[in-house]
Amino acid sequence: MPEPHVTLDPSGLDPVQQKLRGPLEDQLTSALQAATDRVRASYAGEPVEEVCRRLLDETRSGLHPDIAAGFNPDMDEFCRVAVAIVRGEV
Repeated sequence: MPEPHVTLDPSGLDPVQQKLRGPLEDQLTSALQAATDRVRASYAGEPVEEVCRRLLDETRSGLHPDIAAGFNPDMDEFCRVAVAIVRGEV
């Protein structure tokens, strides 16, 4: 599995968010990749659901509080990353 990446759906963004889409995607992606590294490094056999929750918590902790508060990712995609961590694919 390649490194996880966040892509925002432009139809769900307000005009200000649309103008900041590229930098926002970069920041979210960076936080997700750092969280993936931390969760992978500390993985100790937890179930996928727990890994998915930790991944979300770690990602949010790496963001500015205002951005973290508005970050509502596609949890199916987050859980795919969690599955890859459990399987040792990332």
